[in-house]
Amino acid sequence: MGRLESINVSQGGVPKLPVGEARVTVDGVAGDRQRDRRNHGGPDRAVTLLSLERIERLRAEGHPIGIGTTGENLTVSGLEWDALGPGVRLTVGEVELEVTRFAAPCQNIAGSFLGGEFGRLSEKLYPGWSRLCARVLRAGEVRTGDAVEVLSGGPPAA
Repeated sequence: MGRLESINVSQGGVPKLPVGEARVTVDGVAGDRQRDRRNHGGPDRAVTLLSLERIERLRAEGHPIGIGTTGENLTVSGLEWDALGPGVRLTVGEVELEVTRFAAPCQNIAGSFLGGEFGRLSEKLYPGWSRLCARVLRAGEVRTGDAVEVLSGGPPAA
């Protein structure tokens, strides 16, 4: 069982800033929008998630990353992050999500990394460190502190 640490939104771009609660629908998190809808957002990328533990480890490496600076909508803790990937279903509060893909890092988040090395969140280069994109299977409200639970799916256990 994990915990929703932060809900992050912006009117386009990064950083996304925290809000205490938000409605999540198939269109994404209320109050959040993307400037580039061709490469961000849409039903299969309605919500982006990142692990607080990954953020903390990256900060320990010296990166100036913070909550919301890489554009994640939901910052979560307490999950086995490297075991999550496409096909995993989870609940966040009353919302149900299905992970659709690993989020490809881009130049927009370079400011969160030493030397602008945004590839540090590349699943290909650093398996288990990527942000996750998800579609919304059940809409609802989320609040900071909500439980996050992995329901099913994902790669088979090793």
